[in-house]
Amino acid sequence: MRIALAICGVVLIFASLMALATFSVQRLTAQAAPTLAVAADDWPQFRGPAGQGISPSKTAPLEWSADQNVAWKVELPGAGASSPIVLGDRIYLTCYSGYNVPGEGRGDMSDLTRKVVCLGRADGKLLWATEVASRLPDEERIRDDHGYATSTPVADDQRVYAFFGRSGVVALDHDGKQLWHADVGGKTSGWGSAASPILYKNLVIVNASVESESLVALNKETGKEVWRADGIKESWNTPILVDVDGGRTELVVAVIGKILGFDPSTGEQLWSCNTDIKWYMAPSLVAHKGIVYGIGGRTGGALAVRAGGKGDVTRSHRLWTGTKGSNVSSPILYEGHLYWAHEKSGIVYCAKADTGEVLYEKRLNRAGQFYASPVLVGGRLYYTTREGRTFVVAAKPTFELLATNTLDDRTAFNASGAVADGRLLLRSARYLYCLGQE
Repeated sequence: MRIALAICGVVLIFASLMALATFSVQRLTAQAAPTLAVAADDWPQFRGPAGQGISPSKTAPLEWSADQNVAWKVELPGAGASSPIVLGDRIYLTCYSGYNVPGEGRGDMSDLTRKVVCLGRADGKLLWATEVASRLPDEERIRDDHGYATSTPVADDQRVYAFFGRSGVVALDHDGKQLWHADVGGKTSGWGSAASPILYKNLVIVNASVESESLVALNKETGKEVWRADGIKESWNTPILVDVDGGRTELVVAVIGKILGFDPSTGEQLWSCNTDIKWYMAPSLVAHKGIVYGIGGRTGGALAVRAGGKGDVTRSHRLWTGTKGSNVSSPILYEGHLYWAHEKSGIVYCAKADTGEVLYEKRLNRAGQFYASPVLVGGRLYYTTREGRTFVVAAKPTFELLATNTLDDRTAFNASGAVADGRLLLRSARYLYCLGQE
């Protein structure tokens, strides 16, 4: 009996020690997990804090050139069209190399390498570049040199999440360690894949229209699929989150011919609205006070629809439609007006948000093509062309050109800008520029 009690005592002591050790390891692991302090003026996803292209900063440089107001310029470890994001003291973007790099020839697809890149916010110094395995074969060619790293990453204080089309979604910690990988579909398109992931509560949500004609929600911590919504066709835009009456949030995305609203927690489709736009949708939507605004389609078009409905809301919630639009670049909504640039005509527009009435359409001199979406800082609109020319226009319903600035490094500026600390980040296929005083 005494021997049995002694054995039980040893077992209890051992179990207690093991539990204490496990708790200690878990606590040390939690303490070791890198986190970043998030600032109010961070730019943590495509088109900024709310996905609207508007910076909370009040200032940004008005004028610059190759040797004026360039705080720093760094050559990137690969090409790409993804936009930079900013979180804490870090900048993140994606790159690719080894195959179909502009100016380097076609090469061998087996050499295609994708990377998630981290740079220092203060000086652009490369902190790390983590390679992500490519799922091959991929498209042999992608239209207009969009490349194989087009989707902008998104970040929170725990992780960075990046989407690489048929090569899937990855999560990395802030030291560059890959934590998980998720497959969202294996199809490809000659246009490439460009929609960017967004975050909602514990979910990473991806528009995988190209890869599987679906919206996919993944658990942020594990990468496991939480829900999937089908029927997402001809949709290259990044979904947005829209606050509606009653304290609810809806997930809204544009597809060919329709705008769709979903419950972001479950993936249940709540409503649909006809756009009267007959072609695919690439520009992302914007929203304010529960009203969603969209432009798009190769044939042009625009509309406004009130979110929060059920079923087909075309007749009950659609507020107006218009014939002017853009096929690539997304709009800005500011103080009751919509602003956007046509992707190839060089025309910028301003329309009333409540009626869609176009107040001006102005052709810019030597504009070229607009693929990047504009950003708004301190009452100024920044429109950047593929040739590296940025037109600064006053954000008001009468047209006023404030400045024209040029950066020419002989590669395309397809990425949208980012703003942080009163500085403007512009990415070409080759370089990242930080514009502002040193």
